[in-house]
Amino acid sequence: MPVLADDCLPYKLIPRVVLSTPDWTKEVVQPLKEMDLFHGNVIATMVDNYDIVADITNIEDGFCVSLKAVYADVGYSDFLVQIDIRHVPDTCSYNAVLAHEDEHIRTYLSVIDDYKKELQNSIFSAADSIMPIFVRSADDIDAAVNELNAELQAHPDLILIKQKIKAAEEIRNKRIDQMDTGQSLKKCFE
Repeated sequence: MPVLADDCLPYKLIPRVVLSTPDWTKEVVQPLKEMDLFHGNVIATMVDNYDIVADITNIEDGFCVSLKAVYADVGYSDFLVQIDIRHVPDTCSYNAVLAHEDEHIRTYLSVIDDYKKELQNSIFSAADSIMPIFVRSADDIDAAVNELNAELQAHPDLILIKQKIKAAEEIRNKRIDQMDTGQSLKKCFE
């Protein structure tokens, strides 16, 4: 009797999930074109990398490939701060704009901190929902592992948490801009 894909169900594992955040860097630049004199800009690079570990079980007519663990690295790796070229480095106005942009960076980092538990739960939920894949040949194992990873990243729980994180970023960054009266920068021009 041939082995069916359902024969892999007994090999489903409860996946282990390890979540980390990347180390980040900040680079401050001054574009050659003039910007808004009173504002800088922060470009945040968010990464979400998922390395998975599969369990391979040899059964009668092939292999069962099961998701065993997920090592997720989610967060910000780089911040590019842009400050108008008319602000000379280490002057009052340059430092005032830089301080404001540093608030935005702290906001991005706080969003990831605040959503860490929900992110961990979403990754676990997504990983736990993935069923083992049956392959007939050892040559097909790598493709099956890639399919498990693709299923993980396309899971609605992961998509939803990333949307929540993006929304929180926008809300908090707008709040910073709305609360900034520009007083610290205005004092530099008095």
